[in-house]
Amino acid sequence: MKVFLIALMTTIFTMSRLEKATFAGGCFWCIEASFLDIEGVTDVISGYAGGTKKDPTYEEVGTGKTGHREAVQVTFDPSRISYLELLNMFWRQIDPTDDGGQFSDRGSQYRTAIFYHNEEQRRLAEKSREELVRSRVFDRPIVTEIVPYTNFYKAEEYHQKYCKINTLRYKLYKLGSGRDAFLKRVWGKPKTSSEGLNKLSPIQYHVTQECGTEPPFQNEYWNNHREGIYVDIVSGEPLFSSLDKFDSGTGWPSFTKSLEPGNIVENEDRSLLIVRTEVKSKNSGSHLGHVFEDGPKPTGLRYCINSASLRFVPREDLDKEGYGRYNNLFEKK
Repeated sequence: MKVFLIALMTTIFTMSRLEKATFAGGCFWCIEASFLDIEGVTDVISGYAGGTKKDPTYEEVGTGKTGHREAVQVTFDPSRISYLELLNMFWRQIDPTDDGGQFSDRGSQYRTAIFYHNEEQRRLAEKSREELVRSRVFDRPIVTEIVPYTNFYKAEEYHQKYCKINTLRYKLYKLGSGRDAFLKRVWGKPKTSSEGLNKLSPIQYHVTQECGTEPPFQNEYWNNHREGIYVDIVSGEPLFSSLDKFDSGTGWPSFTKSLEPGNIVENEDRSLLIVRTEVKSKNSGSHLGHVFEDGPKPTGLRYCINSASLRFVPREDLDKEGYGRYNNLFEKK
């Protein structure tokens, strides 16, 4: 009996901290499939959101007269996966510039939207949309709406987990709809199988996987003066130290040397019709930035790095995050 009560209390506690996210991205079969089997996601339901009719049918929603959109509701544990990470995954499943539907599915019921459940979700959704705009992944305006959550009705049972129950039909539909080709063209083929790739924001993906460049003076670490180390956003491998960081006046974080030279790979880059030296992360293959020979002493080098390729680990968190071996760097200062 005691074991049963402990298990029951644990289940109740876990359920009490779960949160919901609701996304509309065209055909709900495809959006549902993208969130299934993701660590931290406990349930994904296909349904209809945002309309005026109570408990509509698929046929009624299909007329476009009820105001609903095909959507999915994701139940997740925020201690294992964040809402921002879910947003980043959502953006990479849709065409956010299409205001008339998604791919071969046309009509208001297929328009994209993020239905926020609280003010924090609204703030994060708007932040992620702004990052997508700044990334310049898309040439056309981003039209995906961010609207307050009002209702969600579960779709008919035959729509649930469709990609698993009707695998072949689902794959043929997704291929024929044009979604697969579009996503491959925009986001390309991942260069690494790291789990961290799925959690990248649009700007992080664009920089690390497509050799993009973020705007100067509008990035996270260009003016960061805290003590700590900078690690690869995808793999976590140590790359740079705050002790070697300096203000280059360029608007990007700059370093005189790498923290672990073995984690850095340098390649010749002629993409701008001039010869530059590209800097990449060895294990993940992520594009980091470039290195120039106009830095201060003692090295004379300037590693000009995109903030979007990095994650900062403060000095006080080195032990907790598994980088305790670098504590002595700051003790000698």
